[in-house]
Amino acid sequence: MPLYVMLTKISPYAVKNLERLKQIEQEAEKLIEENCPSVRWVMNLVVFGPYDYLDVFEAESDEEAAKVAMIVRSFGHATTETWPAIQWKDFKEIIGTIKGVPGS
Repeated sequence: MPLYVMLTKISPYAVKNLERLKQIEQEAEKLIEENCPSVRWVMNLVVFGPYDYLDVFEAESDEEAAKVAMIVRSFGHATTETWPAIQWKDFKEIIGTIKGVPGS
């Protein structure tokens, strides 16, 4: 199944109430389970930099990954960027099929 990386930045106003942030997480998780049943979470990280969270998940399609991002955004507390990703071992297989380029 395709792999996606989602970077999330929380609004400074959202973190004024940490209990509400926990509730939002639970509500978003429930909505994602209901609306995107094939999504499988691989990893969730807190990061220190321009974003607050980095989530890695599998989804059946770009459309399903977009649903995940829109559900997270629908609470009005965050912005997201979602990128398709390929594991390194799979990428090496892909580039191994390219013919006629230098080094192949």
